[in-house]
Amino acid sequence: MLLPQREAAAAGNTPDAPFNASMVRELARNLASKSFEAPDEKLPNGLTDLNYDQYRSIRFVPERALWHGQKLPFEAQFFHRGFFYKNKVKIFEVADGKVSEVKYSKDMFSFGETVPAFTEAELGFAGFRIHAPINKPDYYDEVCVFLGASYFRAVAKGETYGLSARGLSIDTGEAKGEEFPFFKAFWLERPVPNATSLVIHALLDSKSCAASYRFTIRPDKTTVFDVEATLYPRADLEHAGLAPMTSMFFFGPNDRNEVDDFRPAVHDSDGLAIYNGKGESLWRPLSNPRDLQISTFQDINPHGFGLMQREKNFFAYQDIESSFEKRPSLWVEPIGDWGEGAVILFEIPTKEEIHDNIAAFWRPKAPLKAKSETNLTYRLHWGPDAPKPHSLARFTRSGIGAHGENSKLFVLDLFGDNLKGIDPASIKGVVTAEKAEITNIVTQPNPNTGGWRLSFQCAVKKDPVELRAHLAQDDKPLSEIWVYRWAP
Repeated sequence: MLLPQREAAAAGNTPDAPFNASMVRELARNLASKSFEAPDEKLPNGLTDLNYDQYRSIRFVPERALWHGQKLPFEAQFFHRGFFYKNKVKIFEVADGKVSEVKYSKDMFSFGETVPAFTEAELGFAGFRIHAPINKPDYYDEVCVFLGASYFRAVAKGETYGLSARGLSIDTGEAKGEEFPFFKAFWLERPVPNATSLVIHALLDSKSCAASYRFTIRPDKTTVFDVEATLYPRADLEHAGLAPMTSMFFFGPNDRNEVDDFRPAVHDSDGLAIYNGKGESLWRPLSNPRDLQISTFQDINPHGFGLMQREKNFFAYQDIESSFEKRPSLWVEPIGDWGEGAVILFEIPTKEEIHDNIAAFWRPKAPLKAKSETNLTYRLHWGPDAPKPHSLARFTRSGIGAHGENSKLFVLDLFGDNLKGIDPASIKGVVTAEKAEITNIVTQPNPNTGGWRLSFQCAVKKDPVELRAHLAQDDKPLSEIWVYRWAP
């Protein structure tokens, strides 16, 4: 158990208190041994019922940023509490091995005219964002943000925010309701001059679990988070989601049922990619189903998975304001063996693009037992693409349309350097379906894209159909495996 003086040191309650990474793990272990206490949501009158526009009008003063003007490669700005973000989050700075709390002050913020007056108090913060000169050497752009429960997101060079990651998910999609763990404290290590990375420690808590996290963040053309997590369940976690992420898919060329919109597609991510323990690369285009869809991809020691935004052409979206083509993909690279489990994909019906309706994570086969300790290490890649483990061609677009009364036409586009120079007559499309007839399989070069096109017809009825497709030459795979669930 963490000694009281060390707990005070980690919390910055003693002058020039020493700090090391093991303290946050010990705080999490100690927290898990106690009964859960709900987060502090008390706010002064005037901040309790802010609406969206009022909260948006509260702006942090950039000159008050942590490390501002110190010629360091990173700065931290903070979010005010209010609106959806009522939880009090403590934030500490670690410098020269010593920890001190970053104290809230009202003059750190400017307040819009519609924000009611309130009495200043030690409010703490709702979260923070990190700025770094990622696009221009003389300007500090926002590169990542930690705000709300255990959510965080990041961008790479030239990108805009899209999907989010989470520290931990619990009981996602379960009838009893989801539990939302939250980060209750952060420790930001002051970077040295010319550093290319920033280290952040976090303490997570919830009714069922406490945990510690260490993030090493490297902004670049692909922004990388090295994540070291240690979980201490208070109760058995039968439905834990590890390395979870959430995104939005409203409609696209494969799924735009009853959508009346001038844009061809609206989504932050267009597919789930998996590089499984068997060495197979799977591509699962996302959909906006009429009913909740849960897809389970069983695996042992996965090499990686993630929600991707592969379509990078503005003309695929035609949205000048949202710039969906600039949204990042997020790839999880496990470090070490994760054992037996499954990548789980949730697709939730939505009628608006303002809702995150996609969730994906790793679920271990064995429950995480109460009073146990689970160590997890992985790398998050935020960027235009996932690391490429092979030279197989990849699916870039999935189009679906009616073909007669009880048939669907699937048109799949692929691209890959490995397809160049191959005799087109030797390339065949391999398509299978459960409980459905596949006909008219056609493969051909696409001179407009420089890639290939695979199309086929599928007889459909009232039941969902599970489909698999890939390109091959003499039974040797030339592409990743396209997997899809067509549902009426």
